[in-house]
Amino acid sequence: MMARPDAFLSRLERFGSIESTQPVVREWLEAGVPEVAVAVADEQTMGRGRQGRGWSAPPGTALLASAGFRPQNIQLGHAWRLAAIVALAMADAAEEVAGLKDATIWLKWPNDLVADAPDGRLVKLAGVLGESTSDGASGLVTTAIIGIGINADWPAGAFPPELRDSMTSLRELLGGRPIDRDALLDAWLARLEPRYEALRDGHFDAGGWTARQRTTGHGVEVDTGGSILTGTGVGVDPESGALLVRGRDGATQPVGSGEVVRCRVMTGNLSWR
Repeated sequence: MMARPDAFLSRLERFGSIESTQPVVREWLEAGVPEVAVAVADEQTMGRGRQGRGWSAPPGTALLASAGFRPQNIQLGHAWRLAAIVALAMADAAEEVAGLKDATIWLKWPNDLVADAPDGRLVKLAGVLGESTSDGASGLVTTAIIGIGINADWPAGAFPPELRDSMTSLRELLGGRPIDRDALLDAWLARLEPRYEALRDGHFDAGGWTARQRTTGHGVEVDTGGSILTGTGVGVDPESGALLVRGRDGATQPVGSGEVVRCRVMTGNLSWR
């Protein structure tokens, strides 16, 4: 079903069960559909996250969406900011729709939305996946597709056994009360619009993005595929998007998201400063 576009959206289409929303939006952009184009699915049979990892949820339990952009004036080195504003808009929308306290939902660099479990662990609520194309001559982003999947109305009893200790949903954060995914979608788009308009005008909410980072002040273990970096997360670089890690020797090292296979945050009794 296609909803009537508004001033912000050129296309918004909802699907039942499809392989993934990412290739749908990619095809739209390749066909010349203007921004902002959004595909939403009740179920993805071939959803994926970073590093090609699979991502799936039972039908109707998650909000699964991809948004296609044609930003024109964003440098390729700042393409990560599109994923950042998508995540920030969802964090704000989820807290409001679910009636959660501010700062219940955090960002775990580079691409997850998380919450604190009662025992101090971090549990995953959502993941973000971005892809972009650029004009080689100008170095500007020509198209970008940002996918996000957030566990919304998913009861803990239906969590996959192998992931039960590492994930959560808005329903569970609310103590088992149901979540309206349509309300969540509307709230997310309403918060995404001003963030994107600001980004196109050259303004990025570096303060908001920095404040939401759960890595800051905690021990981190970063797997870059060739080595393991351990230390304390001391912030994020709003220019490059890199995680800043202070090692035990006191030196601070930036780690780019493209280098990372996995980032683990040590919380509770496992944290160090």
